[in-house]
Amino acid sequence: MLKFQEKVVLITGSGIGIGQAIAKKFVENGASVIILGRRREPLEETEKILQEIISKVQSNAFVKIFSGVDVSDEKGISDMFDSLASSKINVDVVVNNAGVSGPVTCFANDDLDEFKSTVGIHLTGTFWTSVQALKVMKKGAKIITISTFFAEERPLEQRPYRFRDPYTASQGAKNRLAEAMSWELVDKGIISIATNPGPVHSDRIYKTVYPKAASEFLRVSGFEDLSPIEVESVSKEIVPLLGEEESVISHGITKAAENLAKTKGGDPKKLSVTLTNLLTKIKNVAEKIQLNTSKMIADGQFLSQPQVAETVLCLADDEMAKILNGKVIPGDRVFYPVRAHIAGATPSVTQPRFNGKSVVFTIDATDKTDADRVEYLAEHVEKNGGKAVCIISENTPKDLQDFISGKFHSHVSNLKNPNEVQRWLETASKNMGEIAAVVHITGRIPEFSKLIELSRSQWDDLVDKFINTPATVIQRALEHYV
Repeated sequence: MLKFQEKVVLITGSGIGIGQAIAKKFVENGASVIILGRRREPLEETEKILQEIISKVQSNAFVKIFSGVDVSDEKGISDMFDSLASSKINVDVVVNNAGVSGPVTCFANDDLDEFKSTVGIHLTGTFWTSVQALKVMKKGAKIITISTFFAEERPLEQRPYRFRDPYTASQGAKNRLAEAMSWELVDKGIISIATNPGPVHSDRIYKTVYPKAASEFLRVSGFEDLSPIEVESVSKEIVPLLGEEESVISHGITKAAENLAKTKGGDPKKLSVTLTNLLTKIKNVAEKIQLNTSKMIADGQFLSQPQVAETVLCLADDEMAKILNGKVIPGDRVFYPVRAHIAGATPSVTQPRFNGKSVVFTIDATDKTDADRVEYLAEHVEKNGGKAVCIISENTPKDLQDFISGKFHSHVSNLKNPNEVQRWLETASKNMGEIAAVVHITGRIPEFSKLIELSRSQWDDLVDKFINTPATVIQRALEHYV
């Protein structure tokens, strides 16, 4: 009997890449699989591959498709699991695999909607899929989450992934979510594990992540006679040409040069030469990034997609899952060394003077402790000659709004709206003096029993409070200063 015969495995983002490799590995071992994703065509192609394997191993397993399902979509995921429940299908293993590269750019240049979308797919998609899956899971079932260690801190290592802030934020939170769920699901007998495979051979990493990172290096400084904005604009057209035939690249470069000439002016033929040089430079930098990354792995090798699938298969083993419940393993294969910094003297500490300047506090308070913290900090600013300006989130309880407003110059606003944040920063600077600092108060975690018992709206509020709203405030503060 095959090891996973009579077991049902659900894999998100399983039409291509790692998700497809995981589905193949489980089917080879007798499992029935449920595959889902946003596009039907890749899922149907994957289904054909899986059915061939089923015939070969003679397992009598089934393949079920749910197309048009985005893991960040509350209704799509809820409806899918309701359908499984009504069909009396129990799921033994859920693999949270769906993901996107997200914006590959400096945080100050991030599109906030793309930022939130990336967080929605990686973090909220993992949460909501896991919670809704409980409808069709029994004792002994497993939730396996694929994430990364790019958000972790280690001695002598620099972990955050440059140019990928929403991705990094999501992954750090995903690791903590997988750990928290292991504790919260003990009474249900369900296991939660995360795995961090590190760099994996895939089209995404070679055709998207590395080239986009390379073009971002060039955007920051400009290239030849192109401005940073022009580098960003043309990169969107020419980066997808990498890996194509010469005729396709030549045609694409010519078209991009003609489009650029309409806004920049100049000879399209000369611009074609510049864009050819730019694409060559992007390719060279991308290859250098890849090479440098491989040198930080013991054997110099990225994992293959089947190797990641093998890891997931091992984690789904009953005994191994019990041993590793609540763990995030392995800790990525890449080591990012940081040189030690040795200071020659203890830095002196001076009391700041804020004369003629203001300090803006953006406040998303939860309880009186948060309000007391604001009071302490704001009084400190005013004792040192500055003016405290409090921009209070409309989500802050009314009694706390009144408490803060009764003591300091305050306004209630929607901190989720970047335009509102920008408007208040400009107003504070104009009316209260140059802004010396912007201090964002997230507020404490609201009281609740378990994460897995939160409604979707409660979860979305948490993500807004601790990830999306701080990102909005910080980005607009950067914009104001720069």
